[in-house]
Amino acid sequence: ATAAPITAMVGNVPIAVGFGNGSYAPAGYLVATIVLTLFAIGYAAMSKHISATGAFYGYISHGLGRIAGLGAGFLITLAYMVFEASLVGIFSFFGRDLFQTFFHVDIPWVVLALAMLAINAILSYFDLSLAARVLGVFLVTEILMLSLLALSVLFTGGGPQGWAWGSLNPLNGFHNLGGVVNGPSGPVAVAGSAGVGLFFAFWSWVGFESSAMYAEESKNPKKIIPIAVVTSVVGVGVFYVLVSWLAIVGTGPDNAVALAQDSTTAGQIFFGPVQQHLGVWAVNMFKILLMTGSFACGMAFHNCAARYLYAIGRENVIPGMRRTIGATHDAHGSPHVAGFVQTAFATVVVLFFAFTHRDPYTGLYGLMALLGTTAILIVQALTAFAVVSYFHAHRNHPETAHWFRTLVAPLLGGLGMVYVVILLAQHASFAAGTAASDWIFASIPWVVGATGIGGITLAIVLKYTAPDRYAELGRTVLEEAPER
Repeated sequence: ATAAPITAMVGNVPIAVGFGNGSYAPAGYLVATIVLTLFAIGYAAMSKHISATGAFYGYISHGLGRIAGLGAGFLITLAYMVFEASLVGIFSFFGRDLFQTFFHVDIPWVVLALAMLAINAILSYFDLSLAARVLGVFLVTEILMLSLLALSVLFTGGGPQGWAWGSLNPLNGFHNLGGVVNGPSGPVAVAGSAGVGLFFAFWSWVGFESSAMYAEESKNPKKIIPIAVVTSVVGVGVFYVLVSWLAIVGTGPDNAVALAQDSTTAGQIFFGPVQQHLGVWAVNMFKILLMTGSFACGMAFHNCAARYLYAIGRENVIPGMRRTIGATHDAHGSPHVAGFVQTAFATVVVLFFAFTHRDPYTGLYGLMALLGTTAILIVQALTAFAVVSYFHAHRNHPETAHWFRTLVAPLLGGLGMVYVVILLAQHASFAAGTAASDWIFASIPWVVGATGIGGITLAIVLKYTAPDRYAELGRTVLEEAPER
């Protein structure tokens, strides 16, 4: 599920607390859990009938048509391609801090970034299962440490300012931070937008839907993919809500908001209770896992991007693609050419940010996350509406169609994502922070729009100039995959 819980918590919650919905950030995560669960119910129903590497691309093509499908395919491919670069940024940021703390060595962040890109390329080329094992080990360790934090706060009677029950009221997820809070060093004036809090909540989940991309590589996809999708959404959601809430309780709601105003102290929302209840060793473990977790998550996004490039390439959208990025390795079965294309793209992005002296955290991580999440939320909304269309407008598989699972749930989930996109558009400068003045930030809507329109335009051109290739768009599923 491309989950990196410790990065999602320590990296995103402080921003949501400091510039979003304040101490009600857990309520924002609860809202995201509800919306994404509604979405996942319909998504899982569709995955029973369409098993394809290009999950979103295939679903939208079947539900809303090939033209919308290719536009969405271009958007989701863009999203996953920039997500790897984004995670490389935060990996490099945390990695540099780790080497300075433990070894007193200052390694330029770009060196760590290039090392991560090289390892991702090698692991995905040779053996997906090895990448999965690496992800699994890191994921279990992260869950263990975050659980220890939560339990330590729970069993020591809470924090210095009470239990903050309001942080669990989903209605408070739409609360705009504002006013004055009494922090550890005195009164602090604060301001923020609920849209930022909700954005970072949804960003924490990005990639949960990737389970469906591995359908063609699974033993029994029509059974296990729906289970994997729904359990990852609900499980991760409940975990994020509880951990973020207990971290804020352990720090104190007002203290947490005050600490989150400064990037040098924001991590204390987690590190403070961890050191108080578990000791310095646990803080050090958190710092190690921040680096390994972001690495593992970036590796997962690399695999996602490679599979979307492969899914579009094998349909020969542009002549020659099937023999290049649409090919799989004879021995390893991996989409190796698509993987190397993704590595080249991410490397160019990373080197651009390095040579232009942009910060790996607020610049590379923050701006690429904004770009990718904007694109993926649009695609998720389209996928939700595609589910409704597939089962009820086109009347496919009446045995699966259901008034709630395939109509009400995905419709509400899709509308919820549209609302978050609108909130993000209105308050994106808050989410970008100090990078809001960067021309890259200003170009994000144009890049997203141009990518989606580019896919739509290409589909229309193919419809009238190459109907045979147009007919293939989004139609390659498990049973018809070339390698089968």
